[in-house]
Amino acid sequence: CVSCHNVTAADGTVIVRGGKTGPNLFGVIGRPVASVPDFKYGEGILALGATAAIWDEAGLTTYLADPTAYLAEKTGDAAAKSKMTFKLAKGENVAAYLASLGQ
Repeated sequence: CVSCHNVTAADGTVIVRGGKTGPNLFGVIGRPVASVPDFKYGEGILALGATAAIWDEAGLTTYLADPTAYLAEKTGDAAAKSKMTFKLAKGENVAAYLASLGQ
């Protein structure tokens, strides 16, 4: 995850130093999908965000396993794509870790 994402608390405390290609993951659990200000999301995730979807652990875990398939299913658009090309299909529970960090 750190090649594209960082985890930085609202007060600026860096929890996990990482890239800025992807949005900050601090507080992602419980946050509306595609809602980090000034981040340039792709059309597929924006379409999901427009439905008022909220990230929860189960949804984020499923998304991480296959982002494009998740967006296609959740938006009902078979052509929906994700800019995130990485798949976390081995069952690592990154979502639980991110939830443990709080908001």
